Amino acid sequence: MASQPTTDLDQLNKTLQAISPIANGNRQLPPVEKWNPEFCADIGMEIRKDGSWWHEGTKFSRQKLVRLFSTILRKDDDGSTYLVTPYEKVIVHVEDAPFIGMRVDAAQKDEMPVILVTTNLGDSVEVSAENPLRVETDEETGEPSPYVLIRGRLEAKLSRPAFYELVEYAEEKDGALFVRSNGDDFSLGQFE
Repeated sequence: MASQPTTDLDQLNKTLQAISPIANGNRQLPPVEKWNPEFCADIGMEIRKDGSWWHEGTKFSRQKLVRLFSTILRKDDDGSTYLVTPYEKVIVHVEDAPFIGMRVDAAQKDEMPVILVTTNLGDSVEVSAENPLRVETDEETGEPSPYVLIRGRLEAKLSRPAFYELVEYAEEKDGALFVRSNGDDFSLGQFE
């Protein structure tokens, strides 16, 4: 049975702002989708599946630099991910997803349930038609991999604890689990 959220979305956003001032989209993002520089290079940048950023085998140790770089991250139609400026773009090899969903909160907005996902870099999005939740299931292990669209084509993979939090808000219907957010249902998968 699904837990009923009692937190008002506005109050939740205020709380998240106190924790992380960049949460809930309050930081201005550059218009990377409008930038199409000709110069492109591969300088050995990667984002590993644990969300860590690396350059030529060395892990980034400054979180502020990672946050800054995350604001100019873009995934193109061809599936390639880049750091983009008006003058150049740099290939970023992404092992799974560029962000990790670290926190899941349930709230109410206009008497409607809303699921809010906060990433390892402080971005927060409401699960909705614009920021859908999807779950891939490994055919061999049956393990679910939940993702939510953060912006553009950039997704966050929910951490295991965040996914467990999400399941707490799930409802069962016809042998499947789903969560409701912003008036839409999002499947978490079938169960036996």
